[in-house]
Amino acid sequence: MDGKSPSPMLVIALALSAAIAIWGIADPQGLGRIAASAVETQFNSRGWFIMLEVSGLLFVVLFLALSRFGDIRLGPDTAEPEFSTTAWIAMLFAAGMGVGLLFYGAAEPLTHYEVLRQYNSDAEAASYAMFVTYLNWGFHAWAIYGIVGLVIAYFAYRRNRTLLLSAPVTDALGEAGWTKALGWVFDLLSIVAIAVGLAGSMAMGVFQIQTGLAGLLGIETPGVLTLPVFAALCIAFIIPLRRDLGDGMALLSNAAMLIAVGMMVYLLVLGPTSYLMDGIVSGFGRYLFGVLPAGFSTAEFFDDLLVDWFHGWTLNYMIWWLAWSPFVGIFIARISRGRTIREFLIGVVVTPTLFSILWFGVFGGLGFFDALRQDGALSAVNAENLDATTFALLERFPLDGITRIATILAAFLFVVTSVVSAGFTLAMIGTGGDDNPSPRIRTIWGIILGALGMAMILVGDISLVRSIIALSAIAFVFIVPILVVCLFKRLVQEDRS
Repeated sequence: MDGKSPSPMLVIALALSAAIAIWGIADPQGLGRIAASAVETQFNSRGWFIMLEVSGLLFVVLFLALSRFGDIRLGPDTAEPEFSTTAWIAMLFAAGMGVGLLFYGAAEPLTHYEVLRQYNSDAEAASYAMFVTYLNWGFHAWAIYGIVGLVIAYFAYRRNRTLLLSAPVTDALGEAGWTKALGWVFDLLSIVAIAVGLAGSMAMGVFQIQTGLAGLLGIETPGVLTLPVFAALCIAFIIPLRRDLGDGMALLSNAAMLIAVGMMVYLLVLGPTSYLMDGIVSGFGRYLFGVLPAGFSTAEFFDDLLVDWFHGWTLNYMIWWLAWSPFVGIFIARISRGRTIREFLIGVVVTPTLFSILWFGVFGGLGFFDALRQDGALSAVNAENLDATTFALLERFPLDGITRIATILAAFLFVVTSVVSAGFTLAMIGTGGDDNPSPRIRTIWGIILGALGMAMILVGDISLVRSIIALSAIAFVFIVPILVVCLFKRLVQEDRS
């Protein structure tokens, strides 16, 4: 804007995102039910294709990292990385961390455990539950992020194109009318997926923050804090969207990450350390040697309970990562100029996966210690309210007031920094790749993200929120393979020349 006519892309993207927000606020349950029904239909008919695709992306990562293509630099041959390896890895940790890990740290493994113990002994159920958690958050998730980020970085820095999903299409397939139209659709769909996916994370953050505050303040009904928490978040992210506070937001993101890491170490040291480390080591071994075949699992031949559990978690996660892939992909592409493809893929796929294994190994391990060695109270809390599981776990340790405050603060910072980063990214895509979109456009996107977040909060059911996110990203099941074809076409041409 700012004296210029808004582009059709920006107008349509804003209108579409606003329409979803209005629908969600006016009829949240209706939106949730329609999304859940549509997603379940897709999962029933194409679940096999989703698992085949994400497993294929992991094999693409392995091939590119081990082949001669791994030596190609993301930029000119003389380009040097902008950031040191230590700083780069720290930023990858920041990208990999988020309110999802705080929310699901103990809750997800315990949820899987309660389902799987109906088919196995308790010990076997705990083992399988941790494996599934690693599967959902590990190599497959980061292979999605890594490939999308690699495609964006390669065409932006090696081929001197923009940081948009349309760039690979028009560069590799030509500047024909149909390729421009296809690229335009890709950019539009990426905006919707980013906006809806971010709104879902915002809702999770609000649910967890209000539950933690309610415990601190002695409030029996956390719902009374929803609007105050949401208002505080909106104020916190609108202010930086109006200003260029990149360094400040990086500091806040790193602070949130350090709080989370400190809490993980604290629980590991004060908890049953040997028990937790046994679980981490053996769980990592099972995951490392079982991850490739597990990626082709589709819960075939099982009863409805297990099929619904598989659809609601693993398939939903794979779509969720696809929804976030444009956002995370652009972020990691921006910080990776000058790296080789091999460096990029190893750093992006392996490093966050190892951290996720440690994180869930500690939080999930503590949940299993309670379920298998103590009174199982955490499982009871988890069955009643996923939002409260992390705080119920912290109450079992000294200084639980401090750790509760730390969790609330980390969740708040993760949501704020994510929304600010998403606002910049959405404004950039909507303006055709402008690296410095105007504060006015960024603020408009902040308002729409807030409205979408409120819509997700009003839905009230995390499983329905996840379905809405999945529906927004279904198209990426078909977009990502096209991006991979574009990448290989240019890599092969470059190798021959």
